[in-house]
Amino acid sequence: MDISAPAPATKLGRKRDHTRDPEILDAALDVLAETGYDRMTIDMVAARAKAGKATVYRRWASKADLVIDAVACMKKGDIDFDALPDTGTLRGDLVAMMKPHTIVDAEKKLQIMAGLVSMLAKDPGLADAVNEAIVEPRASVNRIFLRRAVERGEIPADADIEKLALIAPSMASYRVLVQRKAVDREFLLSVLDDILLPAVGIRRTSTPR
Repeated sequence: MDISAPAPATKLGRKRDHTRDPEILDAALDVLAETGYDRMTIDMVAARAKAGKATVYRRWASKADLVIDAVACMKKGDIDFDALPDTGTLRGDLVAMMKPHTIVDAEKKLQIMAGLVSMLAKDPGLADAVNEAIVEPRASVNRIFLRRAVERGEIPADADIEKLALIAPSMASYRVLVQRKAVDREFLLSVLDDILLPAVGIRRTSTPR
């Protein structure tokens, strides 16, 4: 045997095509929001994405793998932190964020969270990913607005910003997950005017909603 002879070249398999991944992940989120994790199937996702079931399985070995990737890739850039409103008041800033498309997007994310309830208890890592993609972006905006209010003397310097920033996201999550009700502008304004602002010592005025 000639050990000096070069080893035969390894035959490479066909390179995976990842160009459909964004569509499949978006489809997974849509199906998840509509059906919940337990009723969701790979067939449903493939049909929604107009992709072959084999294409999905080549990329994700299981439904759980697909869902974890979909949540991790969930759109986080829907808030432009470099262009947040600055109206001069805490209420004005928070109301300026209540745009129709942002309310719809936020409610869809909460519906996705609702669809994952059965899985969240089993996978702490997924719970962290859901918090990062759904709850934390809005809480981060609230922290910015609350710190501004402290800096201009509108609210007390010792206000518990961490807790206050989570009031609206937490109540919105409860409304969708437990009460199965929509999160609309009227609900968000009631949380702002009846709970958050009184909590920081700002009296409700006759400001139009």
